[in-house]
Amino acid sequence: MEVGEPLDRVARIQADWRRERPDVDITPQGVIGRLHRLADRLTEELCLVYGRYGLSEGEFDVLCALRRAGEPYERAPGELAAHTMVTTGAMTKRIDRLERAGLVTRRRSDDDQRGRIVALTTPGRELIDQAFTDHMHNERRLLDLLVPGDAEALEGLLTTWLSRMEHPRPSDGPSGSPGE
Repeated sequence: MEVGEPLDRVARIQADWRRERPDVDITPQGVIGRLHRLADRLTEELCLVYGRYGLSEGEFDVLCALRRAGEPYERAPGELAAHTMVTTGAMTKRIDRLERAGLVTRRRSDDDQRGRIVALTTPGRELIDQAFTDHMHNERRLLDLLVPGDAEALEGLLTTWLSRMEHPRPSDGPSGSPGE
């Protein structure tokens, strides 16, 4: 925290734990607790934009995955699930809602008649193009709360940390020390 900033909720919780459990190292809570609170606040701010377009966060993700696919803006449901990191069951519910809204269509795969393909409709593409533009403006607004150098440093740190979480090496174990 910068000098002069009031204690945030995490700092107050840490102070309580230091008093009650001085035998436990609570320093990780400073980072993890703030990241958790920040993630919740960011999600709230991002969902405001999705809501303006009648979309949930998950539906926005599906439309974005289809739009990123390029012409003809279609993917198999399993591919969509992989691109949005949800189960196929959750994906089916999202696709059902988007199809009812006229934003996507489903058809049988040309290659495999048992398979399905989900495609953006013209109204779906127009909607996601507008929503994505507003979403990027919103993310810029949120990121501009930091100075550019801090934003770049944070991106680097988060990239490294996420990579180590998603692709752990033996030296990234619980002890954090190589060879232990």
